[in-house]
Amino acid sequence: MTDSIKRITLQNGKVRYRTVVDIGRDANGKRKQLTITKDTRTEVRDERARILHQRSAGTLVPPNKLTVNDLVAMWLSSATRDVEAATKRSYEDAMRYVQAYLGGKRLQELVEEDVEGLIDWMLTSARRRGGKPGTGVGERTVSLTLGRLRAALTLAVRRQLVTRNVAEHVTIPRAARKEAKARKKTYIPWTQQEVQQFLGHVATDRLYAVWLLSLIGLRPAEVAGLRWIDVDLEAGILRVETTRTMVAGVVVEKDAKSGAGERGLPLPEIVRLALRSFRRRQIKEQLEAGEGWHNSGRVACDELGRAVKTDWLRRRAYKAMATAEVRKVRLYDARHACLSWMANNGVPDVVVSAWAGHADLGFTKRIYVHSDPDALRAGSEKLGELLG
Repeated sequence: MTDSIKRITLQNGKVRYRTVVDIGRDANGKRKQLTITKDTRTEVRDERARILHQRSAGTLVPPNKLTVNDLVAMWLSSATRDVEAATKRSYEDAMRYVQAYLGGKRLQELVEEDVEGLIDWMLTSARRRGGKPGTGVGERTVSLTLGRLRAALTLAVRRQLVTRNVAEHVTIPRAARKEAKARKKTYIPWTQQEVQQFLGHVATDRLYAVWLLSLIGLRPAEVAGLRWIDVDLEAGILRVETTRTMVAGVVVEKDAKSGAGERGLPLPEIVRLALRSFRRRQIKEQLEAGEGWHNSGRVACDELGRAVKTDWLRRRAYKAMATAEVRKVRLYDARHACLSWMANNGVPDVVVSAWAGHADLGFTKRIYVHSDPDALRAGSEKLGELLG
């Protein structure tokens, strides 16, 4: 076999050795070749053998000129093919940090130190909105971005664009994690007394029935999306089937979050009666508004029948909390009181999870179900009995 390695002389007089290796064909069937240039014939021969072995094993990663920006675009296109608008937006937001700090870098030149630099930059000076520009973003934001970058590089490895995932073993500095944990306030849901104090204050409020829906465990987007056709006032059952939320300033109406999210809930009598009263009130409002009435068909609507957004509900809930002189909590978190109370009063965990619309029982326990101070005191008393 004729040796294909050629001896070449550069303009500066330096002698080098070169050969060309077939590495396969592109998507159009055109032959792809790789040029190897080394200082010695032996180096060229060894490199050719390595490439041929990798080509045979299917592990060859040919050189390319892709940048990190190219990878981000490729990953977003793949990862967002079948996800909700809110999820797509969260992916894009996370990867903007990667694009800003590493976007122009050649993908195959990316190393662990670059990813560590990204993390340090995010923790110290990456903020552009939602706070003072030039300061660091939260540890959770950094964690989400690192996770998305890992996923993108996993795709690059799978498509043989890079040899390994350089973000795989990169972690957020322990000091940053510790600081974030120290800053995080322990969440305590409303107690039974606080729930009753709030409800006592809003008993005559136009939106009384709407606040009850939040306090029996519906998410704000589920409250905003609930239609009267989903409520059977005679049987006392409502179906959670649609949601109405905001994504990047645009109202998105869609089916419930998951199969578990679509659920039928038997209504406590107080909620059934409040909804029936609210329905009668809306009929009266419609008659008074005449042609000015907007027939949205939503349970939660304004005085002209227009469907409302979650931020509209949030602002009114905060105002009601302030005048009721109860702790201000996110409207989304108001359902914690419901779930915690159910869990601490003998309702089986599996029922609590189904009521909340969760597909994962472990998620319910881990995130949404909290012990209240009274439950902890009861536990203390039990331990006292044990210890004599």
